[in-house]
Amino acid sequence: MINKILFITLSNIGDCILTLPVLDALRENFPEAKITVMTGPRPKEIFENNPCIKRLIIYDKRAKLREKIGLFGELKKDKFDLVVDLRNSLFGWLLPSKYRTASLLRIMGKIRHMKERHLYKIRNLKLKTEGLPHSSLYIKPEDKEYIRGLLRENGISEKDKVIVISPGARSHIKRWPADRFLELIPALVGEFKLKVILAGDKDDAPLTKYIAEHSRYPVVDLAGKTSIPELACLLKGARLCLTNDSALLHLASYLNIPVVAIFGPTSAVKYGPWSETSALLKKEIFCRPCQKAQCRFGDLQCMKMVRVEDALREIRNILIHRSNFTFQSDEDIYKRILVIRTDRIGDVLLSTPVIKVLRDEYPYAYLAMMVSPYAKDIVDGNPYLDDVIIYDKEGKQRSWAGSLKFAARLKKKKFDLAVILHPTNRAHLVAFLAGIPRRIGYDRKLGFLLTDRIKHSKQTGEKHELEYSLDLLRYLGIEPQEKKPLMPIKPESEAWVEQLLEKEGIARADKLLAVHPGASCPSKIWPKERFAQVADRLIEKYAFKVLVIAGPKDIKLAQDMQKNMHHYAVNLAGKTSVSQLASVLKRCALFISNDSGPVHIASAVGTPVISIFGRNQQGLSPKRWGPLGGKDRFLHKEVGCIQCLAHDCVKEFACLKAITVNDVVDVADEVLKT
Repeated sequence: MINKILFITLSNIGDCILTLPVLDALRENFPEAKITVMTGPRPKEIFENNPCIKRLIIYDKRAKLREKIGLFGELKKDKFDLVVDLRNSLFGWLLPSKYRTASLLRIMGKIRHMKERHLYKIRNLKLKTEGLPHSSLYIKPEDKEYIRGLLRENGISEKDKVIVISPGARSHIKRWPADRFLELIPALVGEFKLKVILAGDKDDAPLTKYIAEHSRYPVVDLAGKTSIPELACLLKGARLCLTNDSALLHLASYLNIPVVAIFGPTSAVKYGPWSETSALLKKEIFCRPCQKAQCRFGDLQCMKMVRVEDALREIRNILIHRSNFTFQSDEDIYKRILVIRTDRIGDVLLSTPVIKVLRDEYPYAYLAMMVSPYAKDIVDGNPYLDDVIIYDKEGKQRSWAGSLKFAARLKKKKFDLAVILHPTNRAHLVAFLAGIPRRIGYDRKLGFLLTDRIKHSKQTGEKHELEYSLDLLRYLGIEPQEKKPLMPIKPESEAWVEQLLEKEGIARADKLLAVHPGASCPSKIWPKERFAQVADRLIEKYAFKVLVIAGPKDIKLAQDMQKNMHHYAVNLAGKTSVSQLASVLKRCALFISNDSGPVHIASAVGTPVISIFGRNQQGLSPKRWGPLGGKDRFLHKEVGCIQCLAHDCVKEFACLKAITVNDVVDVADEVLKT
């Protein structure tokens, strides 16, 4: 018969809350027993005034030896039947009792979370521990009334949807940057109509005060104004809790409040949220979880890489989709993934659905993409990507020595999966030399350096290039659900376009037509005179303002086209970055172009496209490279060529000349009427 129990718990608030399920089990299995709790000074609020606890002892581990011996003698007189020591102290070893937890108990490796490890320590008692109510945190009626009054004072009613945010943590290295919370709050208010309450202890008050003062929307700052039971009462009325790895995380988990938890240097497997509905925000960079008191690199990238978009994704999953979090271990199969594509901007853009699919499949992975310098703007700012790595084969990495140094730097990032979307000798070699354990790609151009080789059949053009990229994910057993290319739009590029149009006297109400007469190969270039005629006719028909775009190498071609026009056009050839080009095309009502990268940029930003194709080769056909938008169209004519000689054409590019000005204008009429 167990009548008297000594429960020795821990000194930090969060650690102590993790032991409460053990106390729940003791109370459930021994309802008549008198329980004495021994804890540190900081968590005493958890147990004070609790009618289920006979006695609360505040143990100061820094106390003098004489005081500790005196406490031991006092406890010895109580003659406990059971001593549960979760601190592994000498008290648990030496106090006489009929039953005790084993101080040197070896816990199985598969039991990782600290809550479960604490419960494992009482397994020798063969107690019921599953499905028990979490009721060991006592909330007085006065606590409830205090919180109600506090919320009323701040204009929050019981009908309001509340999110509790804890931006602090005992250690500064566990804190998500304050500006991320400031960036997130407008979305919480605007998209979810949430009332935001900042919570924490008195040490967090300077941080919460800063956020409250700089927030664009009103927030309620209650940091340092609540006891632990009062904070528990506040959490019980919340739809969601967003927190760093802190005591509030474990308090919300114990109360079974939906939690989104941000983790950097600490292990989520040991200290992650344990509510029925919860989610993690973490980036699996090579050095986490370090579980150190200081960042050895001094930059806390593990916290800084967690983005606002990541938080919004998980908050949506909980508030809208009601999806539950499936706990992942720190041994997840792919923690650091590198996507490689080092060819042209259009090709890279058509590969961006791969990024979204990988992010959905591995939400906590560190996901990077390796591209050439001129394609950087295609993926820089992609919300599903953590890093963009530039491989400059025409510059710094032109020599083999440069590529070897690049591979050595890449090796330090400890990627465990490389997905190589376009086969090149250098891409395969760099991934191999970087020591990436699994390298998936097409079996061509040093394909033997890959660990997983997919048969290369792109030259047959049986499907779109986007699908060829996604095939590598299908090989991994991932069936893509979303296939839309994504082109980031940057505020600075939007501002640049506004200034440009104002300078040219173009109003917001004016309809814009963009024309791109250039391409990467002469076999793709429709005659410039015809582009000029199409532009003139559409100006006369629809009152378009025309923008001529082209890359630096096609400036002369764009100038010649402009000279052939009877109406004025704004010549932007060689004057825009890729990001600025995206913002230009986004403003247009129609884009007419040869088969080129800007076609896919326009399509990705929602601008209808007419793309002109010449060469009659399976792997270069519209079926593989055509625009993908619902209103997009392409023009392509057969002229009886048995074999395409590309830029060595002996028929003076008859396939291109077969496409007339009327053909393009007719398709433009069709597109503009839909």
